Amino acid sequence: MNQIHNLKELSFLVYGLGASGRSVVKFFKKIKIKNYKVWDDSEKKKLKYPNLENLNKTLKKVDFIVLSPGITLLNNKRLKKYKKKIITDIDLFYLTKNKSKTIVVTGTNGKSTTCKLLAHLLSYKKFKFSIGGNIGTPILDLKHSKSQYVIIEASSFQLSHSKFICPDYAFFLNLTNDHLDWHGSKKDYLNSKLKIFSLQSKDNYALINKKFKKKFIEKNFLSKLLISKIEEYEKIKHKINNRYLNLNINNENMSFVLKFSKLLGISDKSFIKAMKTFKGLPHRFEIFLKKNNITFINDSKATSFKAAQVALSSIKNVYWILGGLPKKSDKIEISDLKKNIIKCYLIGKNITYFKKQIEGKINFTVTKNLENSIISILKDIKSKNNLKKNILLSPAAASFDQFDNFESRGDEFKKICFKYARRFI
Repeated sequence: MNQIHNLKELSFLVYGLGASGRSVVKFFKKIKIKNYKVWDDSEKKKLKYPNLENLNKTLKKVDFIVLSPGITLLNNKRLKKYKKKIITDIDLFYLTKNKSKTIVVTGTNGKSTTCKLLAHLLSYKKFKFSIGGNIGTPILDLKHSKSQYVIIEASSFQLSHSKFICPDYAFFLNLTNDHLDWHGSKKDYLNSKLKIFSLQSKDNYALINKKFKKKFIEKNFLSKLLISKIEEYEKIKHKINNRYLNLNINNENMSFVLKFSKLLGISDKSFIKAMKTFKGLPHRFEIFLKKNNITFINDSKATSFKAAQVALSSIKNVYWILGGLPKKSDKIEISDLKKNIIKCYLIGKNITYFKKQIEGKINFTVTKNLENSIISILKDIKSKNNLKKNILLSPAAASFDQFDNFESRGDEFKKICFKYARRFI
């Protein structure tokens, strides 16, 4: 690994003042790095920092550009020119002396849940740990000096620019078509994920889905390869008295955490006991209300069809809310799922796109927004029917056409459900 021993001898440009960018500035102040400048395309964000007079001159002069993860190079010729200088906040974490062992988790779906499962397991076994990265707390804001483990959720955006990331344990969960408008191609998207293995040594571990075994071997990575197998988790799944984890939607996440538990010498009995008390994350197949044989499920985090597919395959008698801002190259393939779906309710500003995908395959109606969907669903459900029913928001699309993010979409969905459940049920 090309280690840099003294950051204070280098110069930096912090490009982007989102949460991670601000944490980088705070970090530089903390470790007394003085040779840095700050830039953001928003004039409002720059007001709190010294004015940067010449961006082009600074880009050319500095040793490194610490880029915020949301910024793509695809249509930015100026930044693309200095691609070799670009690093991330995660790189800065690895360039400082850290005694903690690191666990980096990436993949298209299930990253946050897997990180929380790992945290729950470590907490139960009394390990000291910190958790951050894409999951919420910027990695440089973590107080990890006494942590035995640091769990880092890493997005493809972060990994795409990373140059010094070297996990003790690297998790690559899965890969589906997502963020292609940011990366440009699925090949580039995949390569960004594979970066978590590139600097690992023979003393490190790579935990991967068996689909990527060939790619791992082709790249000649040095770390110890472990294949996550869902069938190993299914052998003990029935012993975990936890409704959330018993759902098929969590099989993949749990198979990775089980594999990691073996590395720590944790017995199946102890693992099962720990997982019984785990609670799921908001907006990830979140069962938040049950009333008169009707279960309300908030799966707003499902921003691609692959994510929604997992939810739809886990339950039956579904009233499905679908729609939003579709992901590039995403397709709605429901031939194997239509038996689980009673009716679909289309929302968002891209109705035509989703209508073409499902027309003639399942019964649907256009409701345009969440409130109309819930009103329509509750009217469609016959109160005298004792059949158990599931009202599912698993939109298979981003939220930005109607909401700021998937969290606000999920919160609004829950609010509306509570409001109308009292009236109709």
